[in-house]
Amino acid sequence: MNAFPRGNAIKLSRIASNLAEIRGCTRISIFIFKRQALWAIIEKSMSTKIFSIANQKGGVGKTTTAVNLACGLARRGIRTLLVDLDSQANATSALGIEKKVGGSLYNAFFGEASAEEKIIPTGTKHLDIIPSEADIAAIESELLQLRQENYLGCLKSVLDPIKDSGKYDAIIIDCPPSLGMLSMNSLVAANHLIITLQCEYLAMEGLSQILETVERIRESGNNPELSIGGILMTMFDVRTNLSRAIVDDISNTFPQLVFKAKIPRSIRLGEAPSYGKSIFEYDPNGAGALAYDALSKECIRRFALRS
Repeated sequence: MNAFPRGNAIKLSRIASNLAEIRGCTRISIFIFKRQALWAIIEKSMSTKIFSIANQKGGVGKTTTAVNLACGLARRGIRTLLVDLDSQANATSALGIEKKVGGSLYNAFFGEASAEEKIIPTGTKHLDIIPSEADIAAIESELLQLRQENYLGCLKSVLDPIKDSGKYDAIIIDCPPSLGMLSMNSLVAANHLIITLQCEYLAMEGLSQILETVERIRESGNNPELSIGGILMTMFDVRTNLSRAIVDDISNTFPQLVFKAKIPRSIRLGEAPSYGKSIFEYDPNGAGALAYDALSKECIRRFALRS
C-alpha cells in the first residue's frame, strides 16, 4: 500500500533526483554516505561533533529526540552537551532544570557573555546543558534588525570555543519548530542534521523545504560540509497501515538516510517531561527507552562517536 497520492510520491522522487544531480550522484543517499565516509576519516581528529535536531513543523518529536538522544549518548559514555535553542525551553524543563533569567545564550549571541558560562550539569552523568528561557526569542528579530556581517554564523562563533576545547564528544542542538533565524544558525553551526519525521502524511509536507534549505546553506558557503545525518521516524505505530506505508515510502526514497531505530507512539514518552525526567529514568524498560537506546547506539556507529 502506498500512503501518498501519486503526485506526492513523484514530488519526493524529484527531490531526491534534483539533489543528486546537484551533487553529481545518482542517489542522494549514496552521495550523502560517500560524503560521510570521506569525512569520517577527517573527523577522527575532530573530538566534538555538532548535531542539529530540526523540523519546521511542531509536534514531531524533535525536543523529545534531542533530550533522549542526549541522555542515551551520555549513558553510553559519550560526553554530551545539550543546547536548548527554543524559547519554549521544553528541553530545559524536560530534564528538570529550572528556567532562570539570563540563563540562555541570548547574551552570548551579542558578545556580552560566553557560552561556557551558560553550561550547567544535569542529573545524568556525562550530560550538561545550556538551558533556554523566553528571552532567546528576541534573538530572531534583533539579528534581522542588525543584519550584521555573518549573522547566520553567530551560533557557530558562540559554540566554536566549546567545540575546540574537546570537552564534549557531541553537542546536540534542539531547534525551534520553524526554519527561522535560530534554526538557520543551528544548521550553519552543525556537522550533521537529524530530521525528525512523524509517521503521518501531513508531516511529509515540510520535508522538501528542509532538504532545500540544507542545499541553500551548502551552496551559499555558510556550511558547505553540512551533512543530512539521518531521518528519524517518530510516533511510529506498527499496528497501522499508514505508519508502515510511510516508513516504507521514505525508506525507499532515501534508503540509507532513514535510521533503523523507529520511535514508537508512546504515552510514557509524553509523560516523562512533566516529571523532569528522561525516558531512561521514567520508564527504563519501556518501548520508548529501548528505541532511544537503539538510536543512540546507531548514532555512535554512524558518526564514529568516541568517548
